Amino acid sequence: MAEGEQTRLVAWSREMRAVHERLREALEVTRQALAAGEPARPATRDLLLFCHGFCAALTAHHAGEDHSLFPAIAAWHPGLRETLDRLRQDHSMIGYLLAGLSAAVARDAPPGELARHLEGVAAIMESHFRYEERQLLTVLETLALDADPADVFGPL
Repeated sequence: MAEGEQTRLVAWSREMRAVHERLREALEVTRQALAAGEPARPATRDLLLFCHGFCAALTAHHAGEDHSLFPAIAAWHPGLRETLDRLRQDHSMIGYLLAGLSAAVARDAPPGELARHLEGVAAIMESHFRYEERQLLTVLETLALDADPADVFGPL
């Protein structure tokens, strides 16, 4: 390391847990916006705002993991490549569900349909987060990755 350079020390496991918690909270705010909206049009307007933010945040989180975190883990822990591939598949499935939710919001779908989309996203997202944390938190405790957490986990 050259004089004046510093390696950024990041507790990656703590960062992952914190980002997952913020995304859970964002999903809950989005659900509340839908539940509070009567009739459907105000709910849809609120959802446009909350869903756009939530969908963008979750998408950026997964893109950061796919492009920064997972390659670093694979380099140091090649035995986790199958797990990382499964997590990438989850990211793709969640992206598909988010696209369906966004399309439903954009076309002013009825609140019941919007709620079903949100429930689908919530179920897969929670399952994914739990699996990811079970598989990776121990590895993240010792990961030496010199990167900005916003680049790795999305700008939350």
